[in-house]
Amino acid sequence: MSVVATFLVAFGLLVAVPVTATLTAPTHTPKINVRWYYTVRVTQAGKLVAARMTAQIVDPVGGVHPVQFGPSTKYITNWPFNGFHRDYIIWPAASRGVLLKLRITVTAARVKRILTYTVTPHA
Repeated sequence: MSVVATFLVAFGLLVAVPVTATLTAPTHTPKINVRWYYTVRVTQAGKLVAARMTAQIVDPVGGVHPVQFGPSTKYITNWPFNGFHRDYIIWPAASRGVLLKLRITVTAARVKRILTYTVTPHA
């Protein structure tokens, strides 16, 4: 570490670069019984960073339901990934017409971000 960097660290003058987390999906009205893909990206200074995430579905009554990873029975809870995660959800017929929220909680570099994506599945 250079003398200048040591000085800046010692006096707390280094500005922390913020962690950016984004959740994207193709539509807010997914079809039921079809794979609906979503993507989570976590970056710092434009570069992907290691993170952990928890994925949940929140229903209108306030119930919180864990999301399974792809075709497995494992839940996405404190799931480690390297800045980019792509997976899918198959919305069941019981969710038709119901306003739901996909809630992703991301932790990276001691920073916590909560991302939400509202969906209303249809036939």
